[in-house]
Amino acid sequence: MKTDSIFYRLFKELPSIFFELIGDSSQTADDYEFSSVEIKQTAFRIDGVFLPVQGEDNPIYFVEVQFQTDEEIYLRLFSEVSLYIRQNKPKNPWQGIVIYPSRIIDTADINHYKEFFQSGRVNVIYLDELGETTSLPVGIATIKLIIEDENTAIVSARDLIARTQQQINSESQQRQLLELIETILVYKFPQMNRKEIEEMFGLSDLKQTKVYQEGLEEGKEEGMQQARIESIPRLLKLGLNIEQIAQGLDLDLEEVKRQVENQNQ
Repeated sequence: MKTDSIFYRLFKELPSIFFELIGDSSQTADDYEFSSVEIKQTAFRIDGVFLPVQGEDNPIYFVEVQFQTDEEIYLRLFSEVSLYIRQNKPKNPWQGIVIYPSRIIDTADINHYKEFFQSGRVNVIYLDELGETTSLPVGIATIKLIIEDENTAIVSARDLIARTQQQINSESQQRQLLELIETILVYKFPQMNRKEIEEMFGLSDLKQTKVYQEGLEEGKEEGMQQARIESIPRLLKLGLNIEQIAQGLDLDLEEVKRQVENQNQ
């Protein structure tokens, strides 16, 4: 299963799940922006970074997802963090979060970094030790579904789909969770195509409802809006001014100005 891409999508679309996973309030996600960060002039790329939107008290969270044994994971993690701090000089404190499917995968030596683990600067999460899927919050249960075997995954997924529809009030968040659950199932059952998955778990009927279709269109529009915003720096480099960019991308002029100001900070 392509766990890296699933975790990236999960934390990008539903960052509240990450903060639930580390025992914090899901509302904390409102203060953060999640992205993958490449360290300049090196071959390093950090799986995911939660950067505080504002303020200097909230920690930066460096996230590594590791589903295979890697004797150098901590060597790489601390090198990446040190280089990031050197290059960006943030005033915020930092914390590292390493996610494993199980403790048996965590084989790397921590002899040079014991103090980081003892102080809580770095925390390790083992998904198979989170508890029973049915007793976990919906978001964390979605993460746990990734490591379920095929037999238990069928039962867990059906229960999780029902709980998502019953317990998640936000239509957009409900749709995102259901799509993530479906994606996990597609990877978990490679012998089945997406249509068969939808029929097996009752998702095909759900997708035909007016509420789901309206949410899907809304999500597409939000994605297009984000793509326009992300293209602003490239257009600036090409020599276009703010007014030209706003007109060309069909964006509000004040929105373009705000994005440019944020990039220059």
